[in-house]
Amino acid sequence: MKIKILTLFPLMFKGFIEESIIKRAIEKGVVEIEVVDIRDYSLNKHRHVDDTPCGGGAGMVLQVDVCHRAIMANKSINSHVVMMTPQGIPYTQEVANRLSKESELVLLCGHYEGFDERIRSYVDEEISIGDYVLTGGEIPSMVVADSVIRLLDHAIKEESHLDDSFSTGLLEYPQYTRPVEYDNQRVPEVLLNGNHKEIARFRKKEALRRTYLKRPDLLNDYSFTDEDKKLLEEIIKEENK
Repeated sequence: MKIKILTLFPLMFKGFIEESIIKRAIEKGVVEIEVVDIRDYSLNKHRHVDDTPCGGGAGMVLQVDVCHRAIMANKSINSHVVMMTPQGIPYTQEVANRLSKESELVLLCGHYEGFDERIRSYVDEEISIGDYVLTGGEIPSMVVADSVIRLLDHAIKEESHLDDSFSTGLLEYPQYTRPVEYDNQRVPEVLLNGNHKEIARFRKKEALRRTYLKRPDLLNDYSFTDEDKKLLEEIIKEENK
């Protein structure tokens, strides 16, 4: 996959692409990431990319001509262009899975007061990572890129993300490691006995329990098996004692 990030602040991405899983994915050829400075497409000698809002108001607005040139110079026939904006569709694991099937992504980061409305006609999709406003689209673009890259083949082991929260419709079950006992807290015995069937049942039950207690809204769309229903009945009885 190729990912191009169009931004006014390319240095913000230095740590993002030079550390951890993202760095290894780049080194293995799983993904190519190019950070593009939108200012390179300004025709103004001072590299201005914004101007005051028409009609008055606070802040500065990113100009349509500059952003259009940046998009057109960095997209191909295979590109899917995404605008990072609080007005976009809510970002979910389902959207991440969909985007991971694209061959090329172009992520457009806003800043200041926002985008000239006409820029929207040059993108394929608008995405929001939550109902709040940040200073720019740089952090949201990192969120999208990170969540998509980890789903690509060979970025991480497939089993590492198959049971992630939201991947199965449930929150992920609790995880433990050594030491087995610490500060009067002990790893559940079922995880130490080597019985894979019991371990799988424990993890499914605890994933259901965690979802029931923390995000019961997710259960409205979850496809229950008969075993799941039995486990949830057990959980409800245990929690209501």
